[in-house]
Parts: sequence; structure tokens; C-alpha cells
Amino acid sequence: MELQESIEALSDLEFTAVEIAIRESGKVKPSELLADLDRGVQLLRHTHRLDIAGYCVELDSTGEQHYTDFKDICRIAKATKVVNITVPSAEKGTPFNEEVEHLRKLVEVAETEGVRVSVRSQLGCMSEDPDTLMVLCNNCDGLGITFDPSVYIATGTDDKNVDKILKFVCNTHLRDSRPDAFQVSVGQGEVDYGKIVTQLEREKYDRALTVHMTPSDDLDHRVELRKLRRLLETLI
Repeated sequence: MELQESIEALSDLEFTAVEIAIRESGKVKPSELLADLDRGVQLLRHTHRLDIAGYCVELDSTGEQHYTDFKDICRIAKATKVVNITVPSAEKGTPFNEEVEHLRKLVEVAETEGVRVSVRSQLGCMSEDPDTLMVLCNNCDGLGITFDPSVYIATGTDDKNVDKILKFVCNTHLRDSRPDAFQVSVGQGEVDYGKIVTQLEREKYDRALTVHMTPSDDLDHRVELRKLRRLLETLI
């Protein structure tokens, strides 16, 4: 869907906020926002009844241009009153020090605009291992985590290891999952939403619970979105 069509659909489903993905393969492309920042701000502000909970940003640029582009995205975030930006994790095998340096630069850039950077839990990346993720956060002062429990169900990670990273969480991506299927119909997986909410409340978490479900041919997307929204509402 186009951005405005998505927002109308989410509003009809009674969501209160939206996280907007900014990536070249999506409907909101960083290249178009960066070409005219004022126009980009106006586009993103036009979300009607929904607040913007955050941006999930993937930039194709590299080197110093990457940080220049990221600073402009942070300026857009500030202008649209968005505090949280989620960024991808480096692929497994990336030198640890290289990733630390990269994330430190992003955090430094974001802080000048009053923005918080979170690295997201991601399969096939450094962040699929909670121990590595915890060390990254300990080495990058101010870095947060966009927590996706499905990643740790898929990798069979011990709950104790996941507990260690919850204090860094400042965004969540939720769906239902099993070890053999990353996304299943709500109620048919192993995600314990009640436990997650309780754990996050213990850490004084007061930010978004983001429903992050990909459309698929075997599921009615709107039905699944509504089911998970209603389920989460009973827990908070």
C-alpha cells in the first residue's frame, strides 16, 4: 500500500500510532525525503489521527555520505517530533570493532537532534545473538534495542540471555512465531506476550508495542493485525 492508504487502514483498525519504514525498496524512500527535506517533513506529518511512534531507517549510502544522510533523516525526525529511529544490524561476520564504531557515529549524530538510535534484533545479523547485542550496547553509550522476540524463538536462544538486553529496549516489533516459522497466525505460535509486557514493565518500559507483520497469502492481514492489537490491549 501507499503510505496514506496504509495509514487509513491502520486508523480503521483502531491503532493509535504508526512506525514508518524509510527504505529504497519501500513506499517512503530516503532518496525522495533527502532531495527536499521540507517536502519530506510535510509528507510524514500527514498521518491524520495517528501519531508517529518512530522510523525504521535503512540507507543505501556508504562512507561519510551515509552519516550525512542519516543526520538529515534525524532532522526530519526532530521536525516531526519523533524520538526513536531503528537501524539495521550488521551481518554476522562483520568485525565487532567496525560495527561499534559505526553505531557510535550514528548515536553521536542522532543525539545532536534529540533522537535515540535503536539497533533491531535481526536474523542473520550480529543482533540475532543477545550476548553480542548486549556488548554492543555496553560499548555504544546511548544505543538502544528494537526488540523482536521472534528472532530469539527462531534461534532457540535461552530466556536468561534475552533477559539481559531488556534494559536497553526502547522499541518492540511483535508478531507470533514458532521455531520452524517466523510468522504464524496470532495464537498459533510461541510468543508469550504477557511475559514480554511484564518483563518490559519491570524495566520501566513506556514506549511502543509495534505490531510488525508482513502480508502473506495464507493469512488475512487485517484480521491478524486486529487480533494482535486487541490481545496487546488486554495486557496494558
